[in-house]
Parts: sequence; C-alpha cells; structure tokens
Amino acid sequence: MSLLINVDDYRLAARRRLPRRVFDYLEGGAGSESGMAHNRAALARIRFRPKRLLDVSARDLSHPIFHKRLPMPLAIAPMGLNGLFWPEGDLALARAAARNGLPFVLSTAASSSIEDVARQVDGELWFQLYVVHRRLAEQLVRRALAAGYTTLILTVDVVKNGIRERDLRNRFRLPLSMTPGALWDGLTHPRWTISAMRRGLPRLANFTEVAADDLDVQAALLSRNMDATFDWDGLAWLRDVWPHQLLVKGILSAADAVRCMRYGTDGVVLSNHGGRQLDECLAPIEVLADVRAATRAAVLIDSGFRRGSDIAKAIALGADLVLVGRAALYGLAARGERGVDEVIGLLREQLDDTLAQVGCRSLAELSREHLHIAPAPLPSMVESLPS
Repeated sequence: MSLLINVDDYRLAARRRLPRRVFDYLEGGAGSESGMAHNRAALARIRFRPKRLLDVSARDLSHPIFHKRLPMPLAIAPMGLNGLFWPEGDLALARAAARNGLPFVLSTAASSSIEDVARQVDGELWFQLYVVHRRLAEQLVRRALAAGYTTLILTVDVVKNGIRERDLRNRFRLPLSMTPGALWDGLTHPRWTISAMRRGLPRLANFTEVAADDLDVQAALLSRNMDATFDWDGLAWLRDVWPHQLLVKGILSAADAVRCMRYGTDGVVLSNHGGRQLDECLAPIEVLADVRAATRAAVLIDSGFRRGSDIAKAIALGADLVLVGRAALYGLAARGERGVDEVIGLLREQLDDTLAQVGCRSLAELSREHLHIAPAPLPSMVESLPS
C-alpha cells in the first residue's frame, strides 16, 4: 500500500477499492459539479496572516459546543448508505468518532438503524432528519429520543433530490442493478465485491420498521421524494416534538439563520450539501462571517473541508464546529474503521500544525486578524459573435 499522508491519498485509495459507480455515488455532485469545486476554491481564497515571536510551545485544540468541550472542533457529518463503502459503515464511523471523543451524526438514510447504532456505540450520537412524510418524521424523532441521541439536525436543502449526473449515467439506484457493465465493474474490484457478497448490499435500515398498514407513509417512501410542503410552521412543530438541541442544516443566509433562532432552534449548520444539491451555489464558508455576526447561537459548517487548515479558517471566522463528510468516507472506503481513525488523526495533526504556524496557543486565539481573504475572481465573459 502506498503511503497515505493526507485526505487526497485516502481518496485515491478509496477509488482503487470501490467499483466505479459506487465511488461515483460517494464523489459526485449536482450538475456539472462546479459547486463542489467552488467549495474548495472558496476555502483556498482564504490565506493566513501569521503573528510571530510568540510562545506556542503548548497548544490546545479543544473547543466548546453546547456547554461541553470537545477535544477538537470536529464531528462526522450525516451521510446515507455508508454500508456501500464498508460493511456496517455507519457503525465504523460512529465507533471511530467515539474513540476520538467526537460526535457522530446518523443519517435518516443510514445503513444501520437508530437503535443498532445506539446499542453498539458508546459515544455522543446526533440524528439527522429528512422529512419524507410528517408521520414518519415524528416516528424517527421519537425513536432517536428514546435511544438517547442528544441533538437533532433537520436538513432543509433537499426539498427535491439534486440532479447528479454521475448517478444518472451509471443508472445508480437501490437495489443495485446487475448490468453487464456493473458485473465487470464488480469483477475488477474483487475486495469490495467479496465483502458485498458476504454481507449483502446495504438497505435503508431506519425504514424497515414502518407500519405496513400506514399507506400514506408507504407511498411517500416508494416515491423517494422529500416533503416539499415542510415550511416554517413545520419547524415550529418539530421544535415542540424534540426537547433537546435542535439544529437546522442547509442554511446559507444570515436572514434564514436569524429566523431559525426565532423559532427556538439552538443553531444552524451552514451547508450546500457538499455540492450535491444545487450546482451554482454559494459555498458555506462565504457566508460564515455574516451569519456569525448576526447570531450568538451555535454556527456549524460543512462542505469542502479536507485539511486541518480548513478547519482553522472556519474557527477563525466564527464557526463552533466543522462537520466532515467525504473526508471521513474516503478513510472508511479505503481502510474501514482504521481509515476513519487515521483521517481524524491527520486532521488533528494538521490543525495543530496550523495553530503553531500562525502563532496561536489555542483555537480561542484564532480570529479574523489571522486571515487574508482574496476577492472572488470575476466570471469570464464570452462575447457572442454575430452569425
């Protein structure tokens, strides 16, 4: 095995191990995927302005969130069908997060159920909710509450599934179809295929206990569409149902963030779904400073974070926590639970190095003064010639 020294190395290792259509499901974004590239470009435009001649011999990476202090400002983001990438992928991610003292967010579309993860993982568990149908949403929320999940994250940026062209070209859907091309893809990736044959392909584990006689819910599940009628009144209803910390994920404006607080939420997650929903979309890091200035509530962020230095930039701009998605999945798909541990370790080491290099003894000392943000380049203008 080649040396794995950064997240990109784990990405390449994951691509080698996974069949193409499975890797494309992990990697792909909406439309032309310019939104994914924009997430990274927006982070790259932020450069550091170090301060010198300071004693940084000891550094503290811990950071407060919800009246507790995490060993670093990181959590594992909610992601669906993780069992595609490694057997019992959700459990592997959750165990690695727990071992590192970090929260794990279980997706509604997980391959392991709310109850299974709670039984098998001794760590802080959060639950992410997709509203497919109001009655189903209430069932899922009450199950998470009964299982001991501490925080609920409502995702609001999937009113309609994004147009992901890789998945369309690959005819990716569940259950996976067995076309000649798919069979060849499996044969040329034997490690993944043997594992899938032994364990079976993943299912949407949280939906297996839905009552068969609830025809409205069953119809909503078969359509695989979200409830596009869910609005601010729905958020008020959810606030009444869930008694613990409630976050709204998919926010990209200070106005929406402030309105979430008026409805009693405890914070927001700035997110464009990793570029998987709307291609021509702002990067969350671009709105972070404005949202931070508008509210004292918790501000979390995801989309495009690959290095510890990216995490440092978000903290300097006022984020309370960074959620990592694909970075953790690259580790999972390459080396299972061990790979997730290793990716977390890399991010920790890079964050510590960044603190030392910019002249900070703790994350609390990081501020906007340590950053220089270059203006976004103007879009190229192409003049059309008369025919």
